[in-house]
Amino acid sequence: MELESTALLADYDYVKRLAMQTLFATLENFSEGTVIVDRNARVVWINQHYAARFGYDDPQAAIGLDCEAVIPNSMMREVVQGGEPILLDILETDRDPIVVTRLPIKDDVGQTIGAVGFVLFNEIKGLSPLFSQYARLRAELISTRQSLAQVRRAKYSFASLIGTSAVSLEVKRQARRAARLASPVLLLGETGTGKELLAHAIHGASGRADGPLVTVNVAAIPDTLLELEFFGAEAGAYTGADRNGRIGKFELANGGTLFLDEIGDMPLALQGKLLRVLQEQEFEPLGTNRIVRVDVRIVAATSADLPELVAQGKFRADLYYRLNVLTIRVPPLRERLADIEAMAYAMLDKLSVESGAGHLELDREALALLCSYAWPGNVRELRNTLERAVLLSEGERIDASSLARFIGDGKGEWRAGGSGQAPTREREAHAPALAGAGQAANYDEAMRDFERRFLSDALRAADGHVAQAAERIGMARATLYRRIAALGIEI
Repeated sequence: MELESTALLADYDYVKRLAMQTLFATLENFSEGTVIVDRNARVVWINQHYAARFGYDDPQAAIGLDCEAVIPNSMMREVVQGGEPILLDILETDRDPIVVTRLPIKDDVGQTIGAVGFVLFNEIKGLSPLFSQYARLRAELISTRQSLAQVRRAKYSFASLIGTSAVSLEVKRQARRAARLASPVLLLGETGTGKELLAHAIHGASGRADGPLVTVNVAAIPDTLLELEFFGAEAGAYTGADRNGRIGKFELANGGTLFLDEIGDMPLALQGKLLRVLQEQEFEPLGTNRIVRVDVRIVAATSADLPELVAQGKFRADLYYRLNVLTIRVPPLRERLADIEAMAYAMLDKLSVESGAGHLELDREALALLCSYAWPGNVRELRNTLERAVLLSEGERIDASSLARFIGDGKGEWRAGGSGQAPTREREAHAPALAGAGQAANYDEAMRDFERRFLSDALRAADGHVAQAAERIGMARATLYRRIAALGIEI
């Protein structure tokens, strides 16, 4: 039995050797060129046709010469030195380019002792369909990268920050100073005040302007997915994971700026990991021990009272101090009513172009109406109001009467006569809130009363549907839930 097995194994080796000989003979006969080199990349053998292509009528004249001396641009030496094949390559010659393959030759102990090369195609045009597809895919990749890079550029500049009031000018001054520095920036302000616009302007004026600007709205992403969103994951890191893995926002923002909107809504468990990245500038993607080093500047924004959240144990004090280096408070629109005229006309010009409505103007009483309203939804509410007015406008001028139905709940009446007052119902609704500033113990108490009434009205208008109310007033749903709980509002 043992003799039969030995004989069978010897027979297999014999067939294998014949197969190798047959394969080489076939390639040598049908290939346009074949060359063999030794461990020093000197030509050991070259077939007649290939030698003639490079000017050697007698193949023996090429034996012993360096491969580069016989075949210009040859990479046979790289194969010998590296011991790795080059399975498909284009070799430029003084005639047409050719497609070649190069394989190392190894001895019984695995040492590279030479290499063999074959010409697969002597005319590259035979591969034109393949190269056409490659060229198309490469062009699409370049285009996609350019489009993605454009998306991750700053969309707004300091010129986009409209306003000449004292508070607006001070915000611009602070933001320009922040753009020149490298420390984290914390933007504080109510929802809809333009914190994201300011973040874009800071990035665009900074030394990182050529790098990416990546945005993460913390309130809009479920807590269970935030870590994945930030740090990415290796393929198969969790059930249902992308087979190619996922690149996190920190890695995408490398060399640029990461804007963390509504950071006050970040869960405590993730705050510690964020703090480590800010301190070490490195992290590990999910499902791997691989360390990724990044160079990212953080611009964070929130409408929450972070010191209060720290006191309640809902926000880490060490993370707050790490972020609270360059702090800019973005004032609500009611504190910069002097900017409303310029802002309104800038918005009208843009809305007119977008809607094709032509040039539109506000009459004197309409402008007075805009300047007398408290704008609890801030700049976002102002734009929404003007957009509705533009879409339903029947003339070139928007008067106070037509504009009043879009202010607040839309049930106000405008009393003509040039008084410049707000609609009757809206003026009565906001009077306690505005007057309360003088009667309340302090400004914060008055603002809490105003916010409680404003959110209660929004919830009543939406029949208690929190998601609908949040969308109507331009507030993140998670933020609205948090404010409802903080203010003790019953749903």
